[in-house]
Amino acid sequence: MFRLRSWMFVPGNSLKMITKSFGLDLDVAMLDVEDGVVPELKAEARTLVAEALAWPKERVNPLRYVRVNAIDTGELQADLDAVVVPGLDGIVLPKTETIENVHQVAAMLDDLEEQRGMPSGGVKVVLALESAKALIAAPQLATASSRVAGLCFGAEDYSKDLGLSVVRTGVARDFTYARSAIVVAATAARIASIDGVWPELSDSEGLHGDSVVARDLGFTGKSMIHPGQLAIINQVFSPTADEIAYAEDLIADFKLASREGRGSISFRGQLVDLPIYERALRTIAAGTRSKQMEKSK
Repeated sequence: MFRLRSWMFVPGNSLKMITKSFGLDLDVAMLDVEDGVVPELKAEARTLVAEALAWPKERVNPLRYVRVNAIDTGELQADLDAVVVPGLDGIVLPKTETIENVHQVAAMLDDLEEQRGMPSGGVKVVLALESAKALIAAPQLATASSRVAGLCFGAEDYSKDLGLSVVRTGVARDFTYARSAIVVAATAARIASIDGVWPELSDSEGLHGDSVVARDLGFTGKSMIHPGQLAIINQVFSPTADEIAYAEDLIADFKLASREGRGSISFRGQLVDLPIYERALRTIAAGTRSKQMEKSK
């Protein structure tokens, strides 16, 4: 599974912020023409985002996604007409609740790619799940189209749907079920799972704790709203040097045991069999991928 750690919302009407985001150690820049832009400036934001997507890429990352408006807003067609251009890696579709939503957007993308001579299926879609209805449909949504590249937890709208408190408490115990359901649906479909934002910009300790919970639940990455949150998210979603060293030693011992005809070993007091060995391989792969992404920046 392609692991992208950091996903940042960038107001689509701010040239300064778009330019800055393209120079960060960021995995995905989500140029926003939805909630991050007031209605009066959406047309201007579409134009600016389309121009930014055409800027030459000096490196692989950040990938360039656009958070468009939801289907029922009447804004989506104008969004796609403006931003489906060479340079666009994908879109984030907010408030997705039904398979029909996904099919409708996929068909719109099919038409625009054909009209503009772009590779068929090249524009990927991340679905933002932001309601109880969306959560129940998560497994079906994850496999609704080959374009679907990930599921993103829209924690704030989900909270509104459930009538939760405005103030976050503890480590967001009220989100545990929703987060786990999204991770399981995404993992079963072999696509990315992106956790919701941590809204307290001055609370680095809270961000770190929330990110660790998300990682431990199985999310492949986390969304954010400010560059100041980037270093913590990249760090939490990358294997540490100690974790990599542990995995390397475990792999070496397990390979030796396999050559001797043993299917399990005792490694530093832990029973290790094939699934644990394969998890160690994933740790090494994730560490390698993180290093490659750093070198590309």
